[in-house]
Amino acid sequence: MLLALEGIAGAGKSTLRDRLLADASAEHPLSHIGQFSWLSLSATRTLVRLRAGHPTHPEDAVQAACRDLALHSRFNLTPALAQGPVIADRFTLSTACLLALLHRRPVSAYVERLAAEERARPQLTVLLTTEPDLCHTRVTQRATGRRFTEQPTVAARLADLYLEAAAAWTKTTGLPVMHHPCATREDLTVLAATCTRDLWVGSGPTPPTTESNR
Repeated sequence: MLLALEGIAGAGKSTLRDRLLADASAEHPLSHIGQFSWLSLSATRTLVRLRAGHPTHPEDAVQAACRDLALHSRFNLTPALAQGPVIADRFTLSTACLLALLHRRPVSAYVERLAAEERARPQLTVLLTTEPDLCHTRVTQRATGRRFTEQPTVAARLADLYLEAAAAWTKTTGLPVMHHPCATREDLTVLAATCTRDLWVGSGPTPPTTESNR
């Protein structure tokens, strides 16, 4: 099973990922992949520019993203899944939102293009809907430099795009997206328990029992 963790910077993706990886065991192995494969030099050049906030020709950008995703699926994701469940810290929705943000086009169109790589479709996507103000506070406490997507106004726009992308993803693929904040220890505990159940029990996505799920 592939589980994708999505959301703006500071939403709690890395915290949840680390909790799930720490809870893994020899009996229940769990591996992790990143958003991109970086296996195509031309695609990498385009993606690096996009991540830095520099838009390119819209079609060139989406083609680079699709090419990278196909390589990611073939050479990284498929071998990892053969060993057990996999977590992706940012994946298709993050890429679609970045493309939509920079090129000011509907995010649904990018979701549809990326979803065409069926082998790379997460069976469950968790969208962390932590409030942007809290995310900004967390980000400013980091020692690393700020990315353009971490600016408050950009992050707020991205938060909206993620909601649109999640709806488009389910409409396009029929696959679920779980919406839940990761603002408190209780949130983290609920999310970790739910993700663990879905990853290893194989019973299908189970919504958290809190009012924040939608």
